[in-house]
Amino acid sequence: MSASLVRATVRAVSKRKLQATRAALTLVGVKVGVRTRGCNGLSYTLEYTKTKGDSDEEVVQDGVRVFIEKKAQLTLLGTEMDYVEDKLSSEFVFNNPNIKGTCGCGESFNI
Repeated sequence: MSASLVRATVRAVSKRKLQATRAALTLVGVKVGVRTRGCNGLSYTLEYTKTKGDSDEEVVQDGVRVFIEKKAQLTLLGTEMDYVEDKLSSEFVFNNPNIKGTCGCGESFNI
C-alpha cells in the first residue's frame, strides 16, 4: 500500500485593508461599595461602570471584573458575593464574615 501525498500551496495575498469590527456585546464592570443607611448602619451599593476609579480596587475572577470602592475595601475583606435565583426573586447575596449584626429586613448591617 502506497502512502498518499498531500500538497499545500502558499500564496501571497495582496494587501487588504483590515476593517475594525464592532463587538457584538459591550461588557461593563460592577462597582461594589457601602453607604451609611438603614436601621443598622451600613448597606451595600452596586453600580455599573466602564472604568476603574483612582482609588478603587479591581478584582478579576473567572472573567468577571468587579471594582471595590476604597471606603468599602476593609468592610468587604473576605466577603463572598454570589448571585442567587429562586422562584420569587433574583439578587446578589453577600456572605460577609465581618458582620456583627443585621437588621430584621436584611438590608443593612454593622461591623
